[in-house]
Amino acid sequence: MSTPRLLIAYDGSPNARTAVHAAAALFPGAEAVVFFARQPMEAFAAHLQGHPVLEGLDGLDAALLDASEKIAAAGAEFAVTLGLRAQPLVSSSVVSASEAIIAAAEDRDSGLIVLGSRGRRGLAATVLGSTSADVLHHATRPTLVIPSDAVALPRSAVTQD
Repeated sequence: MSTPRLLIAYDGSPNARTAVHAAAALFPGAEAVVFFARQPMEAFAAHLQGHPVLEGLDGLDAALLDASEKIAAAGAEFAVTLGLRAQPLVSSSVVSASEAIIAAAEDRDSGLIVLGSRGRRGLAATVLGSTSADVLHHATRPTLVIPSDAVALPRSAVTQD
């Protein structure tokens, strides 16, 4: 059986690093795209069209793109150190992160989407949303969600009692 081509959602957070670690452990040597879903300034500023505050934001979108590319590159470099054959990819679409992840997986014909989960619950999950839950509910490709250490460690302590 061949190893699937992975699309690893990566935002530089500890949870994303945990997901890269898990992917490398489960699929040693796999081909991977380390993907960062960037929200362009147009998405943020659409409702402020013509507002004077936008004049001070010139160049910010270019700086955000540069930062996004650095995040994706750092994630790919991290994946390579763990034995994956990884390359970075940045999306700049005016859609949610989950929609961008799903679209990138489709465009790349990924065999598996891998992403971390912060483990938000209750009001925080309701207000802030859950990218991993959205991807799980809407992706047409197999999806692996790696729980954050903050979620996994207490769970494993309960199962060991």
